[in-house]
Formats: sequence, C-alpha cells, structure tokens
Amino acid sequence: MYNARMAKTVHTTLYRQYRPTNFGEVRGQDHVTSVLEKSIKNKKIAHAYLFSGGRGTGKTSVARILGQKLGVSDKDLYEIDAASNRGIEDIRALREGVYSSPFESPYKLYIIDEAHMLTTPAWNAFLKTLEEPPAHAIFVLATTERDKIPETIQSRCEAYTFKQPTREILSAVVAEVAKSEGFSLERSAAELIALLAEGSFRDALSILQKVLSVSTNKKVEVAEVEAVSGAPRGEIVRALLGAIARRDASGALSALETTVRDNLDMRVLIKLLLHRMRVVLLLRYAPELAAELESELGEADMELARELAKLPHVNSEMLRHMLDAYERTAYAAVSHLPLELAVVDICGQKEGS
Repeated sequence: MYNARMAKTVHTTLYRQYRPTNFGEVRGQDHVTSVLEKSIKNKKIAHAYLFSGGRGTGKTSVARILGQKLGVSDKDLYEIDAASNRGIEDIRALREGVYSSPFESPYKLYIIDEAHMLTTPAWNAFLKTLEEPPAHAIFVLATTERDKIPETIQSRCEAYTFKQPTREILSAVVAEVAKSEGFSLERSAAELIALLAEGSFRDALSILQKVLSVSTNKKVEVAEVEAVSGAPRGEIVRALLGAIARRDASGALSALETTVRDNLDMRVLIKLLLHRMRVVLLLRYAPELAAELESELGEADMELARELAKLPHVNSEMLRHMLDAYERTAYAAVSHLPLELAVVDICGQKEGS
C-alpha cells in the first residue's frame, strides 16, 4: 500500500529533517541565540534584523525560530529568495503586502534570503519600508556577503554575525544524526565529513545523506565517505604526508601522481594534508595537547603524526608552503602544479632550515 507519510520521510533531506526547532538546539551560535532570547523575554523586539555568515550556518533556521517564539504562524511567515526575486517590482509587491494586517499572528515575519542579491533600485524602494515599517512587520535579511548590503540598510537593522561551526561541532552533529537514522559512524568518518563540509551544517548533512544512502550495513567507515565524496584514500594521504615530512621528493611526487591519475580534487587533498600537518607541528611543539588532538584523527593518522613529530626538520615552513599551494590551486592552469612545487620546495630545504 502507498504510504504518503513514508514517502515524505524518504524524500526529506537530513538538513531539513534535523533543522533546529528551538534556540537550545542551535549549535555554535550562542552569541546570537542568547541575545535574541533575552530580547524576546524583555519584549525588546527590533523591526529589522541582519543575519550574516557563511552558507549553512543556521541563519534562516534561527530566523524561523525567532518567528516561532514571537507567535508567528505559517500563514504570516514569508520566505523570499532574493536571488530569484531581486528587482524593484518584487520589492514593490512586498511593500504592498506589508501594510495589510497579519492573518492570525501578532506579527508578519519576512525572511529575505541571499539579501545581497537585491538590485540597487530594489534597495532604494525597500529603504522607505525599513525606515517606517508598520508595527506588525518584522524583517530578517540573511546574507553570506554583508559587505554588499548598503550601509543605509545595515544602519536600520540589528545585526548578528553567525560563526562557522568548528570541526568538533560538525563531527558531533553528523554522528548524532547518523545515530538517529540507525547508523553508527566511525570517528574518522565523522571527522572527514566535518572537514569536507567547510563550516556548513547543510553541507555536512548533505554529505552524510549520500553516505547513508549507499551504505551496505549500519556501520559507516571512513572508506565509504572517501568513496562517496571523492576524497583521497587515507593511505594515499598518509603516504604523501610521510614522504613530504621526510623530505623524500621522489616518494611524495609518486604518491601525488597516483592522486592525479585518480582525478582527485587537489584542494581537498591539500586541505587534508594541512589538517594532518598542523597536528604534527602541534605534537612537536606542544606535546601536552596530544590527548586533545587524538579526537581529531583516526588511529592510523594519529600514529603517523606522532612518528613524524619526532623528525628534527619538521617545521612551520612546511605548513606555509602547503597553505600557499592551497591558495594557488584555485586558479592554477594545472591543478596539481602548486602542490608539486610545494613538495619540491619543502624537500629541497637544507637540513636544519
């Protein structure tokens, strides 16, 4: 028998399914949620808010929770994608609707996502509404590029900056969601997803969803994440890192050639190398952090990091060369050339330098 409820569950993305529904469930944004909670409690509500921060950091989720706490029903909640509705006619239509009374709520809440995409004429038309809004209207402008929001608009909003969640937070979230879905997630698998997500809850749960959809059992290992995401295999990263740290140019370039043949994303590869090289340096210069760093790496990676940290020529210059390669890879004509140059430079350093 066709089950509509089941069909809905199957097609709901994890990001939507596990979207926070109250301020207590929002991770890593206490500096935002605590202030909003107090302002609601004290009945000091602004008529316009500006939420800025990276993609997938929870801006629209917090906007929805704000509306919920203010008693705004679905009928009085309006979400507008400024990337698709960016012109003056769209804003004029919004202005006409703003002045009508709410259907069944004390407020009408307008969430304008990707607000930086509005045109200059649209902003000019919107400014008057922000200056003299009706008492029942609240606006939340959400953007990943605050510098593109006109100063005249920013000055009329209560602004909040959303932080990118740490890898620890992302790792914990994906592990919890996997558990809720009936899966166990290997620690190194959760760490890899967190690293690949680049500070985005949405991206982390999107990667997790793809991994769970192809998992053959209920225990997800790091190899499955590597296969689904296209990330280089752990053994290749360890071989490359070990050769670089030992200044073995031939071994490093051979390992790198393997990743080139596999057509792997060079920026992902360098990001993984940077993450592990950072741990090696910290183990060398701040060994007291070893226990804390163990939570960032799997057993095999941590064992290699401990070994490489003992090498006398492991230093900060290695990390600087890798950071430079990461930046240059984005616009390099040959994607793997910056990493090859970094390998040659590192391995060509004189002993003791």
